[in-house]
Amino acid sequence: MARQGRNGVQTRQHAAVKNVLLLKAGEAAEHVRLAVGDYEQWFLTTIGLKGHRFDILSVHRNAPLPRDARAYDAVMMTGSPLSVTKMEPWMEHVSDFMVNAAEKGTPVLGVCFGHQLLARAYGGAVARNPMGRETGTVEVRLTDAGRRDALFDGVPDVFAAQATHEDIVTQVPGDARVLAGNDNTAAQALAFRANVRGVQFHPEAAPEALRAVIHARREGLEREAVARGVPPGEHVPRLLAGLAPTPAGRQILMNFLERFT
Repeated sequence: MARQGRNGVQTRQHAAVKNVLLLKAGEAAEHVRLAVGDYEQWFLTTIGLKGHRFDILSVHRNAPLPRDARAYDAVMMTGSPLSVTKMEPWMEHVSDFMVNAAEKGTPVLGVCFGHQLLARAYGGAVARNPMGRETGTVEVRLTDAGRRDALFDGVPDVFAAQATHEDIVTQVPGDARVLAGNDNTAAQALAFRANVRGVQFHPEAAPEALRAVIHARREGLEREAVARGVPPGEHVPRLLAGLAPTPAGRQILMNFLERFT
């Protein structure tokens, strides 16, 4: 049975186990997988398996999607090294699936690539960030709408989050609300519908995951930094030194699973 929740979110009565469909949109670099596991493992580790059951579909490899998402309490999508600016058929297919699932009442959360794919599906635009790649532990600020949103219950107005992305949502869909942002990325979190959310940062990622990502991309990060005028040899050590725990990440994921389902 559903009940009316905060901000009009339809919440179901709590089940003993939440069934979550996790759409895997790509694979981390080999160094990252060996060090901290692949993208889906970050979600499972941060959320925990107690009270949750995950079905993981490698949609980037054209894994068949369920005919109906209503068997699940929630749908979530991971990040990806691929880009929404270079759409592929599977992306269109999964985009339609997520929107249809949401329209039928299933809560949907997109992370990084998933956030961008939802933005495009709802009429927004995604492009390469002119300010450059955002990587490491970053500061994110809630908007007035974000402070009132159930996704950020118990989260400070300014919080630390892990980030690694080149693309951003450059045009927010007309009926979406910006929930959080920072100087690099204005749309760090969006509410697309009452039961649909997207976050550009990585609430599922631990500092160890970002450490592995930075090491895997060391040469590219250094090259980009030097091109922006940063003295050689300074950027990567600075990123590594700045890594810090981000407890708000798990809070955000649990808010989604507890408040929206």
